[in-house]
Amino acid sequence: MPSNTEITIAQLSRLIGTPNAPLVIDVRIDEDYAADPRVIPGTLRRPARAAADWASEFAGRSVVVVCQRGHKLSQGAVAWLLQEGVKAENLEGGFEAWRQAKLLLVDDSKIKARDHKGRSVWVTRARPKIDRIACPWLIRRFVDPQAVFLFVASAEVLAVADRFNATAFDIDGVFWSHHGEKCTFDTMIEEFALHTPALARLATIVRGADTSRHELAPQSAGLLAASLGFSRMYRDDLQQLDASMALYDAFYRWCRDAVEETHDWPAPTRQAEAAK
Repeated sequence: MPSNTEITIAQLSRLIGTPNAPLVIDVRIDEDYAADPRVIPGTLRRPARAAADWASEFAGRSVVVVCQRGHKLSQGAVAWLLQEGVKAENLEGGFEAWRQAKLLLVDDSKIKARDHKGRSVWVTRARPKIDRIACPWLIRRFVDPQAVFLFVASAEVLAVADRFNATAFDIDGVFWSHHGEKCTFDTMIEEFALHTPALARLATIVRGADTSRHELAPQSAGLLAASLGFSRMYRDDLQQLDASMALYDAFYRWCRDAVEETHDWPAPTRQAEAAK
């Protein structure tokens, strides 16, 4: 008999990358994970048999649990989460169904720096504008929803990365940065294998705004203007990042769902429509 707490792969795929996306918890056994260490976007790894120990940390969150085929491990973990008052569902068909549908999978093995809570830790220059907001948005929406971002003086980025076990990004001389005509956002999409038409379109907009090549996309100039406005509105870089997440959410949804939609004024009258 089907579980009454299942979510389909089609339902989950529509939520991925949006602010309403649930937290995905991967409870595959180590052997299954080793066979394919990629994960569904927005995933944390937890051991299924220890669900009673970690379930309470997700109180107030919406969670989808994924095991290899959507059977005992995910359903058992969901039951423990429900016991703790967490809104939880298990993915119908599990990881195998998601993979067979050829949906987006993230190579999170590229993340080298994590703290004692398992969060990835990133550090970059203070006073962000384009790339240093776009990249955190991409990581939190598609790679690590609990990622931590440190903003420090330019001259101290590498030293802070070393002392605090963080990954430096968007500065000269590090891997996670510009390569040729591509910006750091492009590098992250490539390295995490985030290849979708919507993210490719968004990357072009970000690249145009970040490298002053507004001819790449007409939306680039608008993204630059909004980003500079946010940088003037907030002295606190973390507050600016939090506020700017909605800006990138909106651009992403346009890239994914609304590129064909137009808007005009005055709206066509019924008589004008009938005369066509």
